[in-house]
Amino acid sequence: MAILSFLNDKIILRALRQAWHDSQPGVSGGHEEGGFVLRDADGFLRVSRWLQGEQDRIILPTYQDCRFEGQEIVATFHTHPNTGENYLQEPSETDRRAVRDDKNLKAQFYEGELVISQEKIYLIESNGQVREIGDTRRILEMD
Repeated sequence: MAILSFLNDKIILRALRQAWHDSQPGVSGGHEEGGFVLRDADGFLRVSRWLQGEQDRIILPTYQDCRFEGQEIVATFHTHPNTGENYLQEPSETDRRAVRDDKNLKAQFYEGELVISQEKIYLIESNGQVREIGDTRRILEMD
């Protein structure tokens, strides 16, 4: 399993775990949640959550030059909480294109977008390639 730098931070893990729970995962009724992992000028990390999404769509706030509220966007993330047969757990082609084609997510410090699903966490790299990071329960320490 490849570990991204911010996945060593307990506060970040707690925020990702909360986003997963807030998305109400299950066969029906779930909605996407997401956010930014930000780093301030002193090197401290925090999560800024986006507004609640819909079943299979999320709306991002405005950001520019891989920065939000003056802080570096180290990573982005969103959940895929719907586990029914009509929903993908892995990143969709739309997810991949959104990261690949976003000119505002091209900084050296940007590590990619996590997609958190029931079983696995995936990483969409800035070039649109997808890697499986590992088991959701293990990474988010949900046991």
